[in-house]
Amino acid sequence: MTSKIQCLLVDDEPLAIELLKNHMALLDSFEVAGACGNAIKALEFLRTKPVDLLFLDIKMPQLTGIDFLKTLKNPPAVIITTAYREYAVEGYDLDIVDYLLKPITFDRFFKAIDRYLRLKSLPLLSLQAPPLAMEDFIYIKTGNKFRKILTNDVLYVESFKDYIIIHCTAQQINAKYKISDIEIELQGKGFLRIHRSFIVNLQKITAFTPHDVEIGAKEIPIGTNYKAYVFKVLKNPV
Repeated sequence: MTSKIQCLLVDDEPLAIELLKNHMALLDSFEVAGACGNAIKALEFLRTKPVDLLFLDIKMPQLTGIDFLKTLKNPPAVIITTAYREYAVEGYDLDIVDYLLKPITFDRFFKAIDRYLRLKSLPLLSLQAPPLAMEDFIYIKTGNKFRKILTNDVLYVESFKDYIIIHCTAQQINAKYKISDIEIELQGKGFLRIHRSFIVNLQKITAFTPHDVEIGAKEIPIGTNYKAYVFKVLKNPV
């Protein structure tokens, strides 16, 4: 029997670790060998138990992920996990497998794992459950936390420059996030961009005209550049 690929998760955010563990649980051939909250503990772990694949955050206390990686003489394969785009070039200079931006969707995680397997010439993935099992919620970073949001609770998303307001059935969630980024996170989950500043949940629309959509008592404008496509989608729902 082929042994499972051993993975070490290194991140100072417990919720980020939890998300990776949930993603990993869907893979037959991978196993979480350990999880560390900082690079110092990860170094101690690797001295006693080598692993095949390292999921490594960058901004951590005491020692950054990049500096930690530079200390390893024979590092395992590495997938960077971070909320910061600016370290991508330096990460790839260190011969990493992939660079994942938080919050990490299962789809993007799956592609990184697939890339690792191809680089190692290993058999492709076998799933214990379909990826759709992970698509009923997303994680959004608010302050220092990643907040779990059920997509069915989301009515619509509104943007103000680099900030968004996620309007849910029982609350509003503010986050420093570009609407184009949240649009990517919501792809394939029943949402539609109808304006440069609005994304709506198709299941929550109660009425529409060629100029706006209604979600309950809220009228949301359809942008001029979006009208033809939006009207086509609303007239011909899947």
